[in-house]
Amino acid sequence: MPGFLLTKIDERKILDVNKEQEQQLLDYSKELSDTDMHTLLRFAAFLAQAGSPAPAIANQQVKVDIAMPGTIPRPAQERVVDAIKRLAETYPMLDKKKLLGQTAGMVAEHVMGNKPAREVIDDLEASFRRAYELWIQVQGKDAC
Repeated sequence: MPGFLLTKIDERKILDVNKEQEQQLLDYSKELSDTDMHTLLRFAAFLAQAGSPAPAIANQQVKVDIAMPGTIPRPAQERVVDAIKRLAETYPMLDKKKLLGQTAGMVAEHVMGNKPAREVIDDLEASFRRAYELWIQVQGKDAC
């Protein structure tokens, strides 16, 4: 790496990795800019000083707190736009941009007069519920 003189460091002491992981780290480091290499070295030094517990718990299961949806009751008479606002508040953890395509199509069906508000709201609720269930699965995989 130009601009950096890498000192001999006992990588196993810092990273506690096997040879394959060590080689992978070296391969990645060759592709880094000077700034990123400096950041990597500082981070490795930090982990070495902090005595990172990561290797000790790497194979343990981790409990993750999953955000639960809110409980905003559905009014007897609700407009489709108000339902979307209610569902967005009920499921604040969801990325609304990802739901936009589905919700826009459902709203369009209602606006064009093809579907009554109650049915569209039922579909919206089901869509948000499915998105939340998928979000839970993703959160569980990220925790492992």
